[in-house]
Amino acid sequence: MADEIKYEYKTVRTVRGTDGLVISKMQKEGWELVEQAQGTLRSTLDFRRPKKPQPWLLIGSAAAVLLILAIVIGAASALGDGDGKKDESDKSRAAASEMPSATPTPAPTPTPSAAEPAAAEMITTENNPEFAALLKTADTCDEANLDFATRYEGQTVAFNGSITHMAPHGDYETRYDFLLGPGDDGPQTTVGPAFKYEDVNVFDLKLTGKEIPATVGEGDTFRFVAEVGEFNADQCLFFLDPVSTEVR
Repeated sequence: MADEIKYEYKTVRTVRGTDGLVISKMQKEGWELVEQAQGTLRSTLDFRRPKKPQPWLLIGSAAAVLLILAIVIGAASALGDGDGKKDESDKSRAAASEMPSATPTPAPTPTPSAAEPAAAEMITTENNPEFAALLKTADTCDEANLDFATRYEGQTVAFNGSITHMAPHGDYETRYDFLLGPGDDGPQTTVGPAFKYEDVNVFDLKLTGKEIPATVGEGDTFRFVAEVGEFNADQCLFFLDPVSTEVR
């Protein structure tokens, strides 16, 4: 039927406890919650919304205009190249007639700059106001997460935080997924991004400090130094790669 509503569908996986925030964000964008399934660590949310009709007439007209412009530009470019080559040939002959017969003295080789660009500075709350504000946000799905991850991907951040959740990665017994948060509140952390180390073991954390523990767990506090990864907007997870972990 011509009037039948067609839908587009989207599945979002969230960390337990952030379902309400994600549902509210999706509803503001026009999505309707169809089904909600809760797991041990994550929840799965299924949404749908009506598809927007495609303006085929406008698309066709725009394509025709672009094709005409391409033909006109190509013709102008071909004519311009012909005149340009003629001018270059005339200039070359003139330059050759003005060249002195003696061999010119070679120009000295430029000396490279003594100062090389400094390596990117480690990002902390003290030297980066944007990072300081990010660690205080109350919404793990806030767009500030995506903005920061996009701008600083591959750079190194350092912050005082704690392990808010720890679970085995898949079927492994010695590899884990860690959720990290700023501050010392462990599982009770209510501010900051949901930072995640995925599929790492204790050795990958590169523990440092006076007394290095044999194991780590939820609530343990550290000075995390990590490389900025991507922000998964569907899961509201901010991925990091561990560089070092100092016991506090």
